Amino acid sequence: MSALVTTQIRKLFAGSDALAVSAAIASVSVVGTGLGLSGPLLSLLMEAKGVSSTLNGANTAMAGVAALTIVPFTTAIARKLGVVNALLINILLATALFLLFYITEPLPAWFILRFFFSCNLAMIFVLSEFWINSAAATNNRGMILGIYATTLSIGFAIGPAIVSAVGIHGFTPFAIGAGLLAAASIPAWIARHRGPVMEKEGKTPSILPYLLMVPLATGAAFVFGAVEQTQLALLPVFGTRSGFDTTGAALLLTVLSCGHVLFQIPLGMWSDRISDRRIILLICTIVGIAGSILLPLVVGTTWLLYLIVFLWGGTVGGLYTVGLAHLGSRLSGSDLAQANAAFILCYALGMFVGPQLTGLLMDGLGPAGFGISVLVFFVLYLVLYLSRLKAHQDAS
Repeated sequence: MSALVTTQIRKLFAGSDALAVSAAIASVSVVGTGLGLSGPLLSLLMEAKGVSSTLNGANTAMAGVAALTIVPFTTAIARKLGVVNALLINILLATALFLLFYITEPLPAWFILRFFFSCNLAMIFVLSEFWINSAAATNNRGMILGIYATTLSIGFAIGPAIVSAVGIHGFTPFAIGAGLLAAASIPAWIARHRGPVMEKEGKTPSILPYLLMVPLATGAAFVFGAVEQTQLALLPVFGTRSGFDTTGAALLLTVLSCGHVLFQIPLGMWSDRISDRRIILLICTIVGIAGSILLPLVVGTTWLLYLIVFLWGGTVGGLYTVGLAHLGSRLSGSDLAQANAAFILCYALGMFVGPQLTGLLMDGLGPAGFGISVLVFFVLYLVLYLSRLKAHQDAS
């Protein structure tokens, strides 16, 4: 039986470094579970301690500040220490910092801890995605990244479930979170000799040129960050303002997450079988635009609203999965590492811009502002896509 399983795994990852891919996916997915636990845990503890919503939100926003700060230096650090060594160090530092939340008070210590904790997490994601992209073969890169996106999404979903099961008080949730983060180092350690090789000599180039080197990939990361964070933060608010009760509004997020989980592997496999992955990015964009327009029109028909939200979840996730595969197919080595950092940087920028624009529009236009805001981001990406298509046609 084990021989049959091994044979099937080899077929699945044919041409790719199966051990390296599996180790990188396992590491970052376990980190995703820890991150999914830490988010609601810290927010609920701050709420219980009487911290205002404004300060609570500002503490959460430190994750974006940290990503924007550390990501440009990630490749240089990886070149100095080695990719897997840097990954292991950041996992262990994140574990120690997470335990420090338990023994300190929220203000102001948690702002400092959240910043450095998020720096470690941002580096873990950049390094893991670079490792996965480097180890994946061209013929199955999309499928592998689909598996990565799916397992990461499941990890994020498990985190809040742990909070629901053990509560927020006492040492238990912190012990579980630290244990998960520490466990993420095990697969990386096992595959430490299969890490991507980076030249250690020479100066690491600036990250700025890589923001535009593969613009449809980095643009997809920006739109994904903006729309995903908008949906996670404000979709329930849209639901309640549209007449849903709390349970119905929360169910919208569940349906969204199901779409994200179920679509990524099929989209990744499709991207491996198509000559130009950009076509899938265009289809995801068109579906996103259609959903944004239809959302306020079908809000009175519950089953249709849930269907659109489900398709939205898969569409938005597809931008990230296929965008990352598109990036990996164009670059390699240090260029891919820097481009991966630029990809995460654009994602972080989207996380900043999306919820803020949506909040402003919802305050001014009511629930309709939610769909309009998301529509803006998808239309911007469509404009980028068409401009790149025209530039390609002009060049040829």
